[in-house]
Parts: sequence; structure tokens; C-alpha cells
Amino acid sequence: MKEQIWQSILKVRNLSPLVHNITNYVVMNNTANALLAAGASPVMAHAPEEVEEMVAIAGSLVVNIGTLSKSWVAAMEKAMKKARELDKPIIFDPVGMGATTYRNEVTEHLLKTVHPTVIRGNASEISAIYNKDQKTKGVDSTLAPNQAVDAANYLHQNFKSVVCVSGPADLIISHDKKVKLKNGVSLMGKITGMGCTATALIGAFTAVEKDTFLATVSAMALLGVAGELAMAYSKGPGSLQVNILDKLSELKEDEFMQTILIEED
Repeated sequence: MKEQIWQSILKVRNLSPLVHNITNYVVMNNTANALLAAGASPVMAHAPEEVEEMVAIAGSLVVNIGTLSKSWVAAMEKAMKKARELDKPIIFDPVGMGATTYRNEVTEHLLKTVHPTVIRGNASEISAIYNKDQKTKGVDSTLAPNQAVDAANYLHQNFKSVVCVSGPADLIISHDKKVKLKNGVSLMGKITGMGCTATALIGAFTAVEKDTFLATVSAMALLGVAGELAMAYSKGPGSLQVNILDKLSELKEDEFMQTILIEED
């Protein structure tokens, strides 16, 4: 599978897909830079008046509920419906799911309205969709990825989505496949929006790769390997953030193959 992942990375670089992001204020700059570094083309468009047109020209749609408002929720719903109508991949990130009643209600409504192609979140967020009594610490996970396997399987069965549970080890689950990725470093958790960056990168890969499972694995593998390699010459979270962008852009095949840690089930 390693060679397939590398070919997917090259597809993103060569095809430069346009990724439409309806995401949160905190991470817009971070995720746009990561998409550019990986070879994709980001657009951040949130106005309900234009999202349908933007979806029509984009290769995929990323919906991130990190900073909710009534108008943004309306835009998310319109964009998701249009993307489904046009058969464009929809990547959904339930940021902070389980923290507030409003966030839970919005997530439930959007997931019922349109089933996403991919759902990516940390273990607490994924578990909270499955069990609303599960609480999150703001946007931080209180669970390990392996504690969310039942929830991930439930989401896949109910929404037919590929489900990615990110954390110290990333789990990607589909109907007959499961992959665990063990790259990355703990300091990545000290950088704002690393999970949101992962979601945006999945948007880039699903735009060029028909195999949604492979696309999701490839995006997560790229970010984990880039983070691990960048750590070798970083002094803290600030330099690591910059160095990850550099590594996303300049990653070579040999170092990727030597670094990736993947378990297939």
C-alpha cells in the first residue's frame, strides 16, 4: 500500500485540486498553507449566497464546525446538498462535538441531511456522535483512538462514510478495511489546527483519488510523516509548524518510504 500512497501524493502535486473549505476562523491560514504546500489549491468561502457555485468548480468540499454561527450552518447545509447533487467528495470534521448542545444538534442535523464521504475527528469527537453523553475537553480529545473503534464502525455502517479517528495513532476504517498509521510526534498536538489540517488534506486527496479509503490513508500518512521528519530540526511548536509546511512541499519518495509506519487489517 505504501507505493499506492506515494502515487496519491504525486497526484495531488500534479493535479493541484481546488478544495472548497467551510472551516473555522482559527485555522483558515494554517489549512490554506498546508493545502498549498501539499500541492492543492485552497478556497475559503462561507457566504450562503455563493457556496453552491463554489462547490460546482471545486474538486471537493471540506466542512469544519469549529466556529459555528447560524449563517455558516446554513452555508454548510447548502454546500453539502450541492456537493452530493454533483457527486463531489464531502469531508466532515465534527470539531468540539460533545462540548455543547448546539454543536451536537448541528452535527446531527448535517449528518442526517447529507451523508459525508469521510468523517474525521479525534476519538472524543467520533465517540460523541455515537454517544452524546461522551464529553470533549473543548476541542481536545479525552480518549485514545482505540477507544473509538466501536463508534467509528457505527458511523461507517450508518452513514457509509470512511471514518478516520486521529490521535497518537490514526485509525482509518471502511466496510472491509482498517489501517493504523503510527507516524507523527506528540508536539504536533501543541500546534493549533493540526486535526483541521488533516481534514483539509483529506479534501485534497479525495478530489484526485477515486478510492476514498486510499485517499484518506494517504492524507493522514503524508501529514504524519511530514511531522515526524520536520521534528528532527525543530526546537518547539512554532518552528515545527513552519517545518511541517516545508516538508509537505519537499517530501521525497525515499524518505517517505523509510519513515511511514502502517499496519493493515
